[in-house]
Amino acid sequence: VVGLTGGIATGKSTVSTLLKAQGIPVVDADIIAREVVEPGTPAFKKIVKVFGEENTILLEDGTLDRKKLGSIIFTDPSKRKQLNGIVHPAVRRAMFFAVLKNWVRGERICVLDVPLLIEGGLWRFVGEVVVVFCPTETQLSRLISRDNSSETDASSRLNSQMPITEKVSYANIVLDNSSTREELESQVSELITLLEKKAGWLWRLSWLIPPVGFVSALITLLWRNTRRSKMKVKRGD
Repeated sequence: VVGLTGGIATGKSTVSTLLKAQGIPVVDADIIAREVVEPGTPAFKKIVKVFGEENTILLEDGTLDRKKLGSIIFTDPSKRKQLNGIVHPAVRRAMFFAVLKNWVRGERICVLDVPLLIEGGLWRFVGEVVVVFCPTETQLSRLISRDNSSETDASSRLNSQMPITEKVSYANIVLDNSSTREELESQVSELITLLEKKAGWLWRLSWLIPPVGFVSALITLLWRNTRRSKMKVKRGD
């Protein structure tokens, strides 16, 4: 299981698209986050129960009015915490079952596309962390061009996120998207080759004999968390 992340305007979505084009299964956290709050889902019902009595948070078609809901939680940390407490567990469960489905199908690699992989702590539960990187100056210029926003607004959005350089410190593999699309495509192809090599023959054994997969995953996660703890101690975090 590979965790894919990056910063705003670094090109993570492009990498995700390139992986899908080469037949790699990608579990997109943003898509799942929308699916788990569709009308009729448990999370939807909880949100309506918590926020719907005092505020009109539904559109005419019965779906959530995300703009209205956003305005409610933006200025109220307690309500934001309530919403996250409903949505985040639902997203994690859905992602777990999506990964499980890919394992049952015998996929060698499964990629979790998660914008907040590091911030949310999910990096601890994947075998490899891939970070899509470009310099902050490039992020800023791309963001201004993409969203037609002012430099002040774009800078504000960048500053509200974890710096991309800090995310890189968590990475096993870094894709540098500072150059051309062709260069990025080449790096993605190399990434797939590397991940398939890392999977080796053990993935098939883990698939055929689930306890082997469980033990292998446990060892990998323990090693990752121990290594990260040592890095924090060295840096004085």
